[in-house]
Amino acid sequence: MIALTVVLLIAAVLIEKYCSLNTWQLLLVYLVPYLLVGHDTLREAAEGIAHGEAFNEHFLMSVATLGALAIGFLPGAETQFPEAVFVMLFFQIGELFEGYAEGKSRDSIAHLMDIRPDIAHVEREGKVTDAAPDTVMPGEHIIINPGEKVPLDGIVVEGSTTLNTVALTGESIPREVVVGDEIISGCVNLSGVVKVRTTKTFGASTASKIIDLVENASEHKSRSEAFITRFARVYTPIVVCAALLLAFVPPLFADSYSQALPDWVYRALIFLVVSCPCALVISVPLTFFGGIGSASRHGILVKGANYIDALAKTDTVVFDKTGTLTHGNFVVEAVHPDICDERHLLHLAAHVEHHSTHPIAAALKRAYPEEADDGCTVSDVVEVAGKGIRARVGDWQVIVGNEKMMEAEGVKWHGCHHPGTIVHVAINHEYAGHIVINDQVKADSAEAIRQLHELGVSKCVMLTGDHQNVGEKVARELGLDAYHAQLLPADKVSHLERMLHDKGEGSNVAFVGDGINDAPVLARADVGIAMGGLGSDAAIEAADVVLMDDQPSKIAKAIRIARRTLHIARENVWFAIGVKAAVLILAALGLGAMWMAVFADVGVTVLAVLNACRMLSVKR
Repeated sequence: MIALTVVLLIAAVLIEKYCSLNTWQLLLVYLVPYLLVGHDTLREAAEGIAHGEAFNEHFLMSVATLGALAIGFLPGAETQFPEAVFVMLFFQIGELFEGYAEGKSRDSIAHLMDIRPDIAHVEREGKVTDAAPDTVMPGEHIIINPGEKVPLDGIVVEGSTTLNTVALTGESIPREVVVGDEIISGCVNLSGVVKVRTTKTFGASTASKIIDLVENASEHKSRSEAFITRFARVYTPIVVCAALLLAFVPPLFADSYSQALPDWVYRALIFLVVSCPCALVISVPLTFFGGIGSASRHGILVKGANYIDALAKTDTVVFDKTGTLTHGNFVVEAVHPDICDERHLLHLAAHVEHHSTHPIAAALKRAYPEEADDGCTVSDVVEVAGKGIRARVGDWQVIVGNEKMMEAEGVKWHGCHHPGTIVHVAINHEYAGHIVINDQVKADSAEAIRQLHELGVSKCVMLTGDHQNVGEKVARELGLDAYHAQLLPADKVSHLERMLHDKGEGSNVAFVGDGINDAPVLARADVGIAMGGLGSDAAIEAADVVLMDDQPSKIAKAIRIARRTLHIARENVWFAIGVKAAVLILAALGLGAMWMAVFADVGVTVLAVLNACRMLSVKR
């Protein structure tokens, strides 16, 4: 259509030059390319008027170009037919660029749409049948072949394989799964055939939740977007009124009203074209949309453009410890026996903790794997909440717990210089020694803190319910600015409230947690960032930003993307306003031309849209 319009416009110019036609005949010649390229804009303007929303960019373009077509019929005025077609043509070229840029932005998050599976192989009545994923119920068994997408969340009951999780986490390293492991929708099965017992409906699966999150992100506008939307609603009618005043008031002060009118109407038409807020209305939301898409490609889900704003202004980052800076998987670091050898102390402690599901119990059982089949009997098990467990292991009365447990049982215990969680053990009411258990710091936690400091984040603080010596060790190892230990969930909220009260103007406090236990603090922070993990529903629900691969270093990446987004949006705003203001002044002084108006509107819009596309080039 655009190419045909260019050909017809050139033909019309040649006809005007070499054929003697009156004004009405010339109008008919130029109406052909004008209506060809402008009918969509004219229709949009008419629909806007019909729906009571007249003042939009389509209305301004229609008024300006129709005015240019009509100005030649005023006494003493020159025809502006080519200019009218030219303006409408370039407006459509701008729309074309906008569509291209928006398509590129959507492509940047289209990989998330690709995680939606099309079919599920369900085992029913001894046969495997193909069914739509939304018809499969929890508890049914599905077969997933190599190369297929995982259609629903579940547990592997047969087989083993490796999964490609890049669409969810942004990381290309395959993840191995075996019988008993959780498998989530949206991953791609790479190697083996697995049978999976589904645990959720299709609507509640990880893939569906993530897709809904991204699709609804545009509903949460940033401050910049919201301002520009309000600004355009007020600005456009003011511009139309100003153009009318510019066209009809100055000629009243001229020697001849009729002679001065065409010149001032022409200035008013230029004013209308220049004043069109397309560059702002299109490019700023497109920039934020590109920012959300760019973040999603790195496994960072941002729930709306308003959180891009909040991230960019983050000056303090507060971390939970367990599951955020550390893996949350406790391991035995040291065994300090008093009356027996290390192996015997571990043996008895592991047996006492045999039926416990506490993470510390799991660490003791992993440290002594022979516990399950060494023939020892465990009886008379008594668990004391918040203190420990007392049980009989063979012929020994064994007590395993903290200092409070030892004191309650009348056992004289001693402390340990080794930082960590200390598990004391007594045999037949005699102190037998203690076991040091610690959580493991994530490999990139220190790098995350370093990158945040490089970005200018002034404070990185850790809040933990763990012991003072554990908090001090982790804080020193990671280079944190401050830490607070032995906190209850309510204490964490109090500390965060204090930091929010003391923050500087225009700066934000972000809280990073696991999205389950830290929900109150995540909700209270200016921006809540959750370690989403693979399949953590609570994290996806609770936070404003979700890191799908649990890597703390992605926080710095998220802030970097947010700041780049705001920087590009501001560039577009100031560039558009600057160029438009300059051409408006020239138009008001009679020094402007229609080609200047076209550049100030369509040209600036195209450049702003192309600038917004830079958000799509953020590297991994």
